Amino acid sequence: MSGKKFDWVDFLKKVAVIALPVALQNLLTTTGSMVDTMMIASIGQIEVGAVGLCAQFSSLMFSGYWGFVGGGMLFISQFWGNKDEDGINRSYGLTLSSMMAVAILFCIMATCFPELVMKLYTDKESIRQVGVQYLRIAGFAYPLMVLSMAMAVMLRCTERVRIPLYGSVAAVSTNIFLNWVLIFGNLGAPKMGVRGAALATVIAQAVSIVVIVACAIANRHPYLLAIQRHFRWNGEFLRAYFKKCAPIIANEVFLGVANMVINVVLGRQPEEAIAAIAVFRTLEGLVIGFFAGFSNASSILVGKEVGCGNIDTAYARAWRLVYMCQVVIGIVVLSLIGLHTPILTVMKMNGESFRIAFGFICIFAVAAFIRMGNWAQNDTFRAAGDATYGTVLEIVFMWFMVLPIVWVTGMILKLPTLLVFACCYIDEPIRYVLMQIHLYRGKWIKPVTPEGKAAMVGWKPKLCAGKKKE
Repeated sequence: MSGKKFDWVDFLKKVAVIALPVALQNLLTTTGSMVDTMMIASIGQIEVGAVGLCAQFSSLMFSGYWGFVGGGMLFISQFWGNKDEDGINRSYGLTLSSMMAVAILFCIMATCFPELVMKLYTDKESIRQVGVQYLRIAGFAYPLMVLSMAMAVMLRCTERVRIPLYGSVAAVSTNIFLNWVLIFGNLGAPKMGVRGAALATVIAQAVSIVVIVACAIANRHPYLLAIQRHFRWNGEFLRAYFKKCAPIIANEVFLGVANMVINVVLGRQPEEAIAAIAVFRTLEGLVIGFFAGFSNASSILVGKEVGCGNIDTAYARAWRLVYMCQVVIGIVVLSLIGLHTPILTVMKMNGESFRIAFGFICIFAVAAFIRMGNWAQNDTFRAAGDATYGTVLEIVFMWFMVLPIVWVTGMILKLPTLLVFACCYIDEPIRYVLMQIHLYRGKWIKPVTPEGKAAMVGWKPKLCAGKKKE
C-alpha cells in the first residue's frame, strides 16, 4: 500500500460482500429461534425455561468446537490468500474431524444422560423433566449442526458466503413449519410439545446440509467436496495446526466451562427469571448474529492479506473493521431497546418476567458495545496468526475476576438477578483498553505462509494509517 491512500470504497464493498450475507444468515437463524421460543412459550413458562437451559448445554458444545472453527478460519483464509489448495483442503479436513469429535461426545451426553445434564443446570424438578424430554431428541441434531458449521467455515473463507445463507433459509423455513406441525399437532400429526420442537430441529439441520451440498455442487466449489484431499495430513502440518489452535481451543473450553458455571448460578434463580433468561438469550443471539457477519469479514479480509504478504493492507483494515463492528452493534442494541415492549410481549413475557427480561436487555445494551469490540479484535488477531494474546486476557479475567464475583453475588449473597447478571460483564472495559494497545502495536500479525513471513521482515506498523500515506 505504499504511496496510496486507503481505498474506502473497495474496503466497504468487500466488507459488505462477506458481512451482509453472514449477518442475514444469522438473522434468519435467530428469527427461527425467536419463533421457537414464541411457540414454546405459548405452552408455558416452565417449557420455555427448560428449552432455554438446554440451549445453554448446546452453547457449551459450541465452546468446545469453536476453537477449531477459529483455527480453521486462520489456516483456510491465509491459504486462500496464498492460493495453496493442499493447505485449504487439509485445514478443512482437520477442522471438520476435530469439530465432529466434540459433537459426537455431546450427542452421547444429551441422548444417553439427559437427566445428569439437567441436574447440572437447574434445581427445579419441573424444569428438569421437560428438559430431559427435549434433550433426548435434540442431541441427534448436534453432529448435523457441526457439519453444517464446518462447511460454512470453508465456504466463507473461500468467499462463497451465499451458499451457507441458502442453507439457513431452508433450515429456518423447515424448522418453523415443523414446529407448527409437531408442537401443536397440526395437519394430523401427534401433539408432541417440546419433543416436537426437538424433532423439528433435527430435521431442519439435515435439510440445511442437503441444500449446502447441492449448492456447492452446482457452484462447482473446488474444495468442499474434495473428500480424498481433506485427510492428507502429515506430522509437520498437524503440529503447526494444533500449535496455532491450542490457545483458541483453551480459550473456548475455559470460557465454555466458566459460562456453564454462570448458567448454573442463573439456573438457581426464580422460575420467572429463568424464563426471562431463555428469552434474553434468543435476543442476544440476534445481536451476536449481526456482529458475526462483520467479525467474519475481519477474519477473512485480514487473514487473506496476511497470507499473501500484504501486511500494510491487513493492518489498515483491522482497526477499521473493529470500530465498524462496534458501530453496527450500537445501532442494533439501541433498536432492541426501542422495540423491547412488542418483542417481549409477543414472546409471552409479562409481569415479573417482563421486568427482568427488559433489565437484561438494558444491561446487555451497555456491555455489548464494548464486548463486541473485544470479540472483533480477538477474531482479527486470530486470523492474522496471534491466537494467544486475547485468549490469555479472556481466561485470566473470566476465572480470576468475573466467576468469583458472579458466584459470590448469586450463590452466597443471593443478590437480585439483575445485579448478578451485570457482574458477568465487569471485566470488559479493562480488557478493551489492553486489546486496543495490542491492536495498534501490530504484534498480532504472525503469518503461517512463506509469503506472509517474508513480508514481515523489517515491517513496522503505521499508526492510524488512514490519516497517513500507506
